[in-house]
Amino acid sequence: MKKIILGMAMLILTASSCKKSDYDGVTNNNASIPVTVSNLYGMFTYPTVGTSFSGGGAISITLNIPASTGRTIKEITRVAAGTSGVNYKSVEVTTGLYNTAPIAGSGTSVTFTTTLTEYFAKTGITPITAAGAGTATSFLGRYFFFLITLDNGQTVIPSAVRVYVNS
Repeated sequence: MKKIILGMAMLILTASSCKKSDYDGVTNNNASIPVTVSNLYGMFTYPTVGTSFSGGGAISITLNIPASTGRTIKEITRVAAGTSGVNYKSVEVTTGLYNTAPIAGSGTSVTFTTTLTEYFAKTGITPITAAGAGTATSFLGRYFFFLITLDNGQTVIPSAVRVYVNS
């Protein structure tokens, strides 16, 4: 009986001593202003847009914030392509980015565009390598991450976006 009480006391002490720290790059990223993808192909683990080799390989990701926030999107400041959906901090650096040229927003919307050809050139992934690297009917091997700047200078890092490729 004493072992059970002692064990419970240790569990309570351990649980109560934990302190939540700032975002660590592993936990879910919940933006202060919600960002949605309006040209959604599907919702898998992350919002997903679609493209196809036979359709020319254009990739378009349209990000939106609610009008009720009273804010507008100034620009997509940075775009990164990461190998895991938890690499949100990858857009906070200034090197190794997919795109560093600001992409102007329009009201509560902004659209990022690229192509499969550009994606393969910038990531070093070839379309014929392993599954998940852009072969027919698969997800691209990297997720897209965005750093969005609002009209008041506030920055938002929304959920990663994946790309599904049809043949």
